[in-house]
Amino acid sequence: MKIIPFKLFLLIFVMGIFLFTSCVKDEDTASEEVNFSSDNSMRAAKTDNVAEGTFNIIEQAFVENETGGRGTTQFSLFPNCTEITVGMQGNVFTILLDFGDSCTLNNGNVVSGSIFLEYGPLVSGTYTVNYTFQDFVFNGNGVSGGGSILYEIANQNDNPQSTVNESITVSFPNTTVTGTRNGTRVSEWVEGVGSGTWLDNVYHVTGNWQTVFTNGFERSGEVTETLVYKTSCRWVVDGRLEVSQDGVTAAIDFGDGECDNQAIFIYNGQEYPFTMN
Repeated sequence: MKIIPFKLFLLIFVMGIFLFTSCVKDEDTASEEVNFSSDNSMRAAKTDNVAEGTFNIIEQAFVENETGGRGTTQFSLFPNCTEITVGMQGNVFTILLDFGDSCTLNNGNVVSGSIFLEYGPLVSGTYTVNYTFQDFVFNGNGVSGGGSILYEIANQNDNPQSTVNESITVSFPNTTVTGTRNGTRVSEWVEGVGSGTWLDNVYHVTGNWQTVFTNGFERSGEVTETLVYKTSCRWVVDGRLEVSQDGVTAAIDFGDGECDNQAIFIYNGQEYPFTMN
């Protein structure tokens, strides 16, 4: 099947929603029209991308500065433009990541502002980490709010695992619309543990979340096939995410493990390959 650009895939989705709505209205004049907007969908997708990229920063900072990683990291995610301050007040540990006015991380993401982490001692093999954002910007998108992470040194598979409870708000350039994402994200670190570099890290991610925008638009997402992230790759490389918006459900299939920007949008039994921007 021919690869189609992302904007064209959105247009096809809009047309599909329109046809679906028209049929419903023909059968039942009391049915409400589906209010679908490609701008809303693109903002929702961007919110997911910003959230995942930000959580990767938090998790990597915690690993590099705690859990036995302090001083042993051979190749850090954070370049010299990141000022990292590690502190301790009683039995509470803190990590402040200060990115200044602009800092390009070693994976290519551009950030500014700061992220503050605080956590207590290891209890029964787990840490509870609270995080907050302070004027933080990720690739031009503002991030505020925070949440908590339950970090397990080893789960039933003997892999480190983090469970994130999130409530973050993302703002976008050139619009007053903001989106707030609430949900739970579970990340299992399956490859690269203890290697001293982030380049070989692989994570399996599950969970579900809902994004609500100030213009009234809502979208929910649920991982139905485990998502696979490689920190050396800019894109999700495997897994499937089911998304629901405006009463319509579709899915995104991210591929078979290869690091590329190709994915498949699945709606109403039809598959539309597209390129992730």
